[in-house]
Amino acid sequence: MASNTLLVELGVEELPPGAIEPLANALRDGLANGLADAEVPFEAAHAHATPRRLAVSIVALGDKQPDREIERRGPALAAAFKDGAPTKAAEGFARSCGVEVADLIHLETDKGTWLGYRYQEPGEATTALLPAILRRAVNALPVPKNMRWGASRLEFSRPAHWLVMLYGQDVVPAEVLGLEAGRTTRGHRFHAPQAIELAHADDYLDVLENAFVLADNDRRRERIREQVLAEAEVNDATAVIDDDLLDEVNGLVEWPVALTGSFDERFLEVPAECLISSMKANQKYFHLLDAESQLKPAFITVSNIESRDPQQVIEGNEKVIRPRLADAAFFYDTDRKQTLASRRDALDNVVFQQSLGTLGDKARRMETIGAFIAERIGGDVNHAQRAAQLAKCDLVTEMVLEFPELQGIMGTYYARQDGEPEEVAQALHEQYLPRFASDDVPKTQTGLALALADRLDTLTGIFGIGQRPTGTKDPFALRRAAIGVLNILIKGELDLDLRELLELAAAQHDELPKADGLIDDVLGYMLDRFRAWTQDEGIAVEVYLSVRSRPVKRPLDFARRIRAVHAFSQREEAAALASANKRVSNILAKQQHDGSTTVDTSLLQAEAETTLSEALEQCHQAVRPLLDAARYSEALDVLAQLRGPVDAFFDDVMVMAEDEAVRRNRLALLANLQALFLEVADIAQLQQ
Repeated sequence: MASNTLLVELGVEELPPGAIEPLANALRDGLANGLADAEVPFEAAHAHATPRRLAVSIVALGDKQPDREIERRGPALAAAFKDGAPTKAAEGFARSCGVEVADLIHLETDKGTWLGYRYQEPGEATTALLPAILRRAVNALPVPKNMRWGASRLEFSRPAHWLVMLYGQDVVPAEVLGLEAGRTTRGHRFHAPQAIELAHADDYLDVLENAFVLADNDRRRERIREQVLAEAEVNDATAVIDDDLLDEVNGLVEWPVALTGSFDERFLEVPAECLISSMKANQKYFHLLDAESQLKPAFITVSNIESRDPQQVIEGNEKVIRPRLADAAFFYDTDRKQTLASRRDALDNVVFQQSLGTLGDKARRMETIGAFIAERIGGDVNHAQRAAQLAKCDLVTEMVLEFPELQGIMGTYYARQDGEPEEVAQALHEQYLPRFASDDVPKTQTGLALALADRLDTLTGIFGIGQRPTGTKDPFALRRAAIGVLNILIKGELDLDLRELLELAAAQHDELPKADGLIDDVLGYMLDRFRAWTQDEGIAVEVYLSVRSRPVKRPLDFARRIRAVHAFSQREEAAALASANKRVSNILAKQQHDGSTTVDTSLLQAEAETTLSEALEQCHQAVRPLLDAARYSEALDVLAQLRGPVDAFFDDVMVMAEDEAVRRNRLALLANLQALFLEVADIAQLQQ
């Protein structure tokens, strides 16, 4: 079977930067899946994309489907012939196959012998299959928002202008979005605007590069990174390359050219975060740091043209950024004319959630919760209360209204200016930590208390009005809030009772329609987040289930148990003891045991049960101080020594003895064994 490269390119008006790579990948997957469904072989499929094009190249694509052997089954042999002559059934089947009866074969099956016919069906040419495959792939693209252009009723993300489909050197006739496929592409809008005829699909990337277009998305991204780093080095600075910004800039250019501009040093009086937000959000600039990691009055912009006079491009960007930074300076100066505390009343005019009141209401609830937590963790209650009072005040400042990503950061700046205690000021930023799973948790006790209070208030409030997250909707980011609470308690090593905290938080709300069962609902939801946490840690789900089955209310304790059980599960004894505990659980459930663990040693008859009883007593004495100190790994190491006595017990002892007293005593012995392990986790779950 011959093969060649397939190239598909859809030329469009400039696409939204964030949509380019997902659309290109979806087009690649749609074509690859369509070809795979048609059983056409190929080696690899690659997506290419720029703001003006979505392209896919499929390497070593077979020129047709493989031939298939088709088998048709006709009438049963007994009905196909009578007295050695073919019946009408046999003749009709032969005619339907286009052959004579003599050309038919016998098919042996488990239900008898049948008349049949086998033939080779030639595979269809790939070029004949491609138009339909392409249409399906384009129609299935995850376009964020469609638009129509001209007088056409066709819809796509942006107006489509050209379509290329080449198989090797041959054009594959097809029509998509009102465009006829050809071999004509376009280069850079300004550097090479003329039509370009592609001789072969393999020429695509090289031809476009000669026309000032880097169509390889990854290569263009890396080119931008290299240029930005090189520009920074020339300017004796360090470029801060944020991956999200790099992706966005990559989606804005076809031929990147990095240039360095500058701004007035007077703007450095404004907090660096404000200037950086303005440069990134408005102009897509990369900022520069000096040797002391301080912001330099310079930036790197990535142009989409290779200008003969780059200084004009630089000056144009400097002219654009100047009023942006002036706005940031104006907002900063305006905000500093009043204290954070003076903005507290304004919070009563900002709705947090219609059923849960205003931001002012939330701040007052956080004040009570934060003070309680601060006292429990040995923090300063007064600092916690003050931080809660000021926590949301920066949300009504000019700077945060313009740059919402600066919430908390500006609160810290303004609180320091107002002379608030440093720990209070720092907590205003720390309340939003951690922002993601691997982020740092607050470093100050006031920050820990405030971050917990904020999330606990939101969780109990939103659950309390019946807006639990669904599979696709989580408008208040409750999953992130729950994981944030767990991370704070675990990484901060705060051994707090989560149920107690939730009860306190729920009590601060005046009225919650879903108050019945609320605490159990929220607590269960939060502890269920441990499942994802254990998976991220590379821990088997059975370990999570073994701990989740116990009434553990302290996340720090939960995490310690999970790590201990995970370590135990790697031991040689784990499987046997898990199996034994599973057996014990089944026996006790079947016999409806009353839960008694009191063993009468006078009723012990077999040596194996006496040995087990003595071993359990020794383990009880050894593990109790370990359990009290939450040294679960060491406790399980001790319990692992029970494997021998447990195995011997089940080998030598009949639990269901005829004597009722002996039987009850042996059940109590097993209940004792089970209870000892349940002090840590239900290790019977490990058998799953």
